[in-house]
Amino acid sequence: MSTDKTYDVVVVGAGFAGLYMLHRARTAGLSAHLYEAGDAVGGTWYWNRYPGARCDFESLDYSYSFDETLQQEWDWPERYSGQKEIQRYLEHVTDRFGLRADITFGTRVTGAEFDEAECLWTLSAASGPLTRAHHVVMATGSLSTPRLPDIPGIDTFAGRRFHTAAWPDEEVDFTGRRVAVIGTGSSGVQVSVEIAKQAEHLYVLQRTPSYVVPALHEPLDAETLADEKTRYAERRALALRAPLGVDFATRPEPTMSLSEEDCRAEFEKRWPVGGAAILAAFPDLIVDAEANERLANYLKDKVREIVEDPRTAELLASMDYPVGARRLVVGPGFHTMFNQPNVELVDVKGSPIVEVTPTGIRTADGSYDVDDIVFATGFDAMTGALLAIDVRGRGGESLAEHWAAGPVTYLGLQAAAFPNLFLITGPGSPSVFSNMVRSIEQHVEFVADLLVALRERGASTVEPTPAAEADWVRHVNDVAGQTLMLRTASWYMGANVPGKPRVFMPYVGGVPAYREICDKVAANGYDGLVIA
Repeated sequence: MSTDKTYDVVVVGAGFAGLYMLHRARTAGLSAHLYEAGDAVGGTWYWNRYPGARCDFESLDYSYSFDETLQQEWDWPERYSGQKEIQRYLEHVTDRFGLRADITFGTRVTGAEFDEAECLWTLSAASGPLTRAHHVVMATGSLSTPRLPDIPGIDTFAGRRFHTAAWPDEEVDFTGRRVAVIGTGSSGVQVSVEIAKQAEHLYVLQRTPSYVVPALHEPLDAETLADEKTRYAERRALALRAPLGVDFATRPEPTMSLSEEDCRAEFEKRWPVGGAAILAAFPDLIVDAEANERLANYLKDKVREIVEDPRTAELLASMDYPVGARRLVVGPGFHTMFNQPNVELVDVKGSPIVEVTPTGIRTADGSYDVDDIVFATGFDAMTGALLAIDVRGRGGESLAEHWAAGPVTYLGLQAAAFPNLFLITGPGSPSVFSNMVRSIEQHVEFVADLLVALRERGASTVEPTPAAEADWVRHVNDVAGQTLMLRTASWYMGANVPGKPRVFMPYVGGVPAYREICDKVAANGYDGLVIA
């Protein structure tokens, strides 16, 4: 490829964020092109095609709201959509809006360098330069850089090895096989339930237990779907006023103003409905330790009710951190699975993994011979995909250097000294602590409006001041400090990646508060941004 073509906007990544950004740029009359490393659209829903992969927000919420005709014409078959259905939806969106002509697939962007004299970015791949652009939008995803654990001997294993975020594009049969799943976060919980249906024996290796709630994966019948479509506008409006970007009908009173029995009755009402609604039952569950403990005790008691073996139940209920401080896992059937004779929980907190051998896994207390190992060990979250690209701004400074002590941004959207570079749901925004599609739409619309404003002013560059960046990072930290989120080490602060700076990355002030801040920034002529 050559750099002869210069675009107004180049977008990196073809998930929910990248596709909408491409559409908004084109409708604003900007020339735009998108580069995607995979062979199809979908982003995280392209790569995470492991058995059981499913969204933990309802389909009617985890979907675009920007086009009413799109909302009315698309029929979601289930309350919580699986990976294949979400990817099919994004393929439909791509074709419906004619986006495919402006997407180059199978091209991983590896570099982006800003030319201060020309106010242009040059993007490159491993094969060399790709193109140039006035503006670059990184829609690379918050959970898109999978990582393997640092366990000696991984490459010596003679059997099949999988990572949930890099699953083969084909059916994998585990029938009659002995399988180890390492990890009990969302991916580990979901994939384990499916593998247990086939495997001769399944070992689930747990270091840190998760709070796991069910999800009602019921079909959406035609009558229910038609009724929901009549109230889409109301549903979307309520979502924008809700802290997580989904209306969970939070009760207004503080948790501790009710008796423990009344609290449990509320939790019990939400339990069979499933999903994250239980964490939003009361407004103070993520900020009041005593209130959170009530929910934690309820969820632990649920494990003990379901799991028949007392020792296994206690290991699965041994969470020593607040509910929500780590990602709440929506995983139907996970605890029931341990009542199957072919499923065994391995406590690798009490007996750590020593090494992977050619035949399996050795822990401090024993060995487990398996045919397959599935690594459900998560991601280098929020910054991994961005730092995998050699991004260089003013003076040749790299983004990696700028973020050496942890990610710093203004609104999670831009970084000082990196003009015309935009991050969709970047660190410092609600991103992973919200309904991602609502946060994506808000970010894309903010960026698109800003680009139009730049064109109208005849401006060449926009970037935050260092002071605005520092103030925003301080605000993000202050808000997090008012919650229970810092009371455990989690991937929210990079604790799953050795050597990664421990910085709490999402903005947890809520979707409405964040949106209000951004709206005020725009209304005040883009406070904190230097437009030149």
